[in-house]
Amino acid sequence: MPSSRADVATEHASRYLQQLCKHWAHKFPVEFNPTHGTIDLTSLGRTVMDADAAALHIVVSTDEAGSLERLESVVADHIKRFAFREELTFDWKPAAT
Repeated sequence: MPSSRADVATEHASRYLQQLCKHWAHKFPVEFNPTHGTIDLTSLGRTVMDADAAALHIVVSTDEAGSLERLESVVADHIKRFAFREELTFDWKPAAT
């Protein structure tokens, strides 16, 4: 299963994790707490996030390699909207399997 990861430096990782999970909970299966969240985006793929004091750690995975870039973009764009007060950098890299 193709997957990639990004470690996004922010002091508000837990806030963004919870906002994204709550945002998508009405549409997709979601499980989360302040430091860990999982979102199953039905046909698009799966997003797993972990928050600590310095960063939001995100892993996205999909069944189709061609969909990975789209999933990265969808997740990053949503988080950037929540984080309008700060400039976040998403440097996606292949995730170790």
